[in-house]
Amino acid sequence: MVKDPKGRKRVVVTGIGAIAPVGLNADEYWQNLVAGKSGIDKITLFDASDLSCKIAGEVKGFDPLQYIDRKTARHMARFTQFAVAAGKMAIDDAELDLDKEDRDRIGMIIGNGIGGLPNMQEQCNILETRGGMRVTPFFMTITLANMAASQISIHFGLKGYTSTTVTACAAGTQAIGEAAEIIRQGKCDIMVTGGTEAGITGIGVAGFCTMKALTTNNEVPAKASRPFDANRDGFIPGEGAGILILESLEHALNRGANILCEVVGYGCSADAHHVTAPEPNGAGMARGMKAALDDAFLTTTDVDYINAHGTSTPLNDVTETRAIKRLFEGYAYKIPISSTKSMIGHLLGGSGGAEAVAVVKTIVEGVIHPTINYETADAECDLDYVPNTARKKQVKVAMSNSFGFGGQNACLILKAYEQ
Repeated sequence: MVKDPKGRKRVVVTGIGAIAPVGLNADEYWQNLVAGKSGIDKITLFDASDLSCKIAGEVKGFDPLQYIDRKTARHMARFTQFAVAAGKMAIDDAELDLDKEDRDRIGMIIGNGIGGLPNMQEQCNILETRGGMRVTPFFMTITLANMAASQISIHFGLKGYTSTTVTACAAGTQAIGEAAEIIRQGKCDIMVTGGTEAGITGIGVAGFCTMKALTTNNEVPAKASRPFDANRDGFIPGEGAGILILESLEHALNRGANILCEVVGYGCSADAHHVTAPEPNGAGMARGMKAALDDAFLTTTDVDYINAHGTSTPLNDVTETRAIKRLFEGYAYKIPISSTKSMIGHLLGGSGGAEAVAVVKTIVEGVIHPTINYETADAECDLDYVPNTARKKQVKVAMSNSFGFGGQNACLILKAYEQ
């Protein structure tokens, strides 16, 4: 068996679950990504008629009662419902028999950006119109960002290491990286990890609108998210969850698990530049990517594919392109790069989880999903963004990038499993 160069426990992915604007499970999600289907449409979760952005990537048709009993679901925010449901899918996909496992050795780290923001807005309205004593007694336990990890723990009886990463748009990716570290250190055998978000509500979308972060291209929603295209004008809010089951290789082999791929590298860095704008030269992003490659004992030319942060904002896409070129130099032009957000919008703290699920499928299926709506080249975004059509390619090593407000940068390296 190939050993980790530092003698650390190897970490493999054995299960995935996803809920997204283009699919209510991982397979449906992946098939629609490969087909280039957009999940962006007019906002229905609230009245957005007075906002500059009136479109979003909403999850349609989700029924929490398929996964959670009615009473419990009523006391969960939507972001938590997504996490528990995707967690159930991932556990089932991994064929984990929890009754045969030591639940003290199963932990969870879930990334989230803004918690139960829709519930917070709803209860603030009650406070102002009906008085403080009419606020639900479940207010705190519904809205807190750690409730996704907490409810996964309660729902499945998992008693190991638990944490929540709240690093804006880097949260999901950072959660997976930190979860892999917990297994490497021998603190858990299994980790349930990823990201979740459901913040499509008036105050949240309005806040992004007034800071000019969102698109105003409302006429054709499916065409509005156009990462790396010269006519991009802002990101599109999205919602959903992506959850992975990570295990130590030893544990996975002992129980005869189906190993999907391996988590071999994780990097994290800070821009130390601005609360919203990335460092213009991409140096901070490049440091995060290099840290992940160094952690994996790989070089730039080992990378076969990059799942980009690719938000469709004027600043992020050009800066990420600069960062890739800064680190990969001439090899940057040989790497296929695609943005999942072109189809599902920006899931904020949930993005890294959903995109990691897509990367796992890329490695397993030998297909790279496209960046849709790429129509007009931008001279400053001149790499191979796999425009509009999926591409067959055997991917042995994949990089997944997430960059958040405040200059939070996180990067994962996933690799095809080999003994």
